[in-house]
Amino acid sequence: MKTSVAIIGAGPSGLLLGQLLSRAGIDNVIVERQTGEHVLGRIRAGVIEQGMADLMHEAGVGARMDAEGHVHEGIELIHSGRRVRIDLKALTGRAVIVYGQTEVTRDLMDARRAIGAPSFYEAHDVALHDIDGERPWVSFEKGGETHRLDCDYIAGCDGFHGISRPSMPAGVVSDYERVYPFGWLGLLSDTPPVNPELIYAQHERGFVLCSQRSLTRSRYYLQVPLTERVEDWPDTRFWDELKRRLPEDVAGRLVTGPSIEKSIAPLRSFVAEPLQYGRLFLVGDAGHIVPPTGAKGLNLAASDVNTLFRILQKTYREGRSDLTERYSATVLRRIWKAERFSWFMTTLLHEFPTSTGFDRKLQKTDFDYYTSSEAGLRTIAENYVGLPYEAIE
Repeated sequence: MKTSVAIIGAGPSGLLLGQLLSRAGIDNVIVERQTGEHVLGRIRAGVIEQGMADLMHEAGVGARMDAEGHVHEGIELIHSGRRVRIDLKALTGRAVIVYGQTEVTRDLMDARRAIGAPSFYEAHDVALHDIDGERPWVSFEKGGETHRLDCDYIAGCDGFHGISRPSMPAGVVSDYERVYPFGWLGLLSDTPPVNPELIYAQHERGFVLCSQRSLTRSRYYLQVPLTERVEDWPDTRFWDELKRRLPEDVAGRLVTGPSIEKSIAPLRSFVAEPLQYGRLFLVGDAGHIVPPTGAKGLNLAASDVNTLFRILQKTYREGRSDLTERYSATVLRRIWKAERFSWFMTTLLHEFPTSTGFDRKLQKTDFDYYTSSEAGLRTIAENYVGLPYEAIE
């Protein structure tokens, strides 16, 4: 088989890149080690920046998002009982859209299926070859047969544990990482959200996020030690703890119900540099991870997709082969800004087991400083709604 761009991974970043490339007349093939059902079963982010929403429309998959997504013009932050609304619309002129990653993936899968673009699910023993040459290729096993896929470029969209980043030679990549000493225990339920807008709350017992997927489906998170196990958190314990950490008036509005899904996710900040080697480009979680406190994971992957797509489009349409060398430097500028904001939100709102009284005083002072002036509020708002994409000239 031959194609222009081999895409490793059928998550939202791989599917979005594939759809944009296909609509631009650039052929591509997606190779995914999991089943489509497994990919759709991942419960992940639900906040979409305007930049990603625009990309969805460019990819021809924005209709259901427009119809079923919910525009949020603000978020609420709580620290030491003080509650502040960040008016995203007034401060930046922009808003965010609440629309689950599962639905984004479903829309992109349906669109790819509709145009008949090739995808290989349940591909095993995936390997990348000659990535530093002019004709890289991908091998994989499917249905008992070994396949070879020749291509011009490879987009590694296969996540933190995928094959793409380890395929770069030893010594080429430098890793920058911070692992946080806690995780998020998440619960999904078919209950109405406790608040019209998302609530990010600091509490002495640990951080809380009140999120949502729709007007009838809610997603809640509790900060927990990494030693906790999901099976030790029956629904009643989760709801009781959530109420303890919320202001009394908010807790009084909480509608509880049986969980659809519960899981514990560790938090880390991670960046690999560079994000390309030869004709291999790392996209999304394959090259960087952010703690979810800033709602940046999926959106940061989308901005990577935007940059790589613009570069490849100019490469094939205008013969601008020089642009491919600029991918890593271009995306890293925005990545590190998102890493900084996600780290900021995490340190601002979580309880750290090693924190001293001095540390807690500084944390509260930071909250008061950023939420007591228009300049501080705008700094939070403009980062939350998403910084502008880098232009490709």
